[in-house]
Amino acid sequence: MALHLIKLAVGAESVADMAAWQKQRLKARGELLHITRMAPKHADELLKGGSLYWVVKGFIRMRQKLVEIRPIMHKGSAHTALVLDPKLVLVRPTPRRAFQGWRYLEGKDTPRDLPKGAADSAMPEEMRDKLVELGLL
Repeated sequence: MALHLIKLAVGAESVADMAAWQKQRLKARGELLHITRMAPKHADELLKGGSLYWVVKGFIRMRQKLVEIRPIMHKGSAHTALVLDPKLVLVRPTPRRAFQGWRYLEGKDTPRDLPKGAADSAMPEEMRDKLVELGLL
C-alpha cells in the first residue's frame, strides 16, 4: 500500500478556489510545486504511487499525485519542493481536524476517490458537508 501526505489548504474556501490558485501557479511556473521547509524522510515510499491529500474547510476533499520531491532554495534557505500532478482528484469528503504542516497518511486511511460523474460530485460542498456530518454520505 502506498504512503501519502496530508496538508491543510490554508486560505482555500472550496475546491474551486484550490483549482483556480493552482491553475495560476502552473501557468506562472510551468510546473506545480508545493514548497515546504521539511523534507519527507519516506520520499521513496511516497513516490511509489503516493498523493498529497488536501484538507479544505475541515474535510479532506481532493488529492494530487506526487510526481517528484526535490531540494530547492527558497527565500535564501533550504526547502523541499513537492512536485504535483496538476490533476485534482475529488475524494469522498472526510472530516479532519486542523493540524500544522503536513502529515503522513497510510493508504488504508485514505478516503476513496469520487467516481467520475458521480451525482454527489456536482453537489454543493455545503450540502455534501452536512450530509457527511449526518452520516448520510
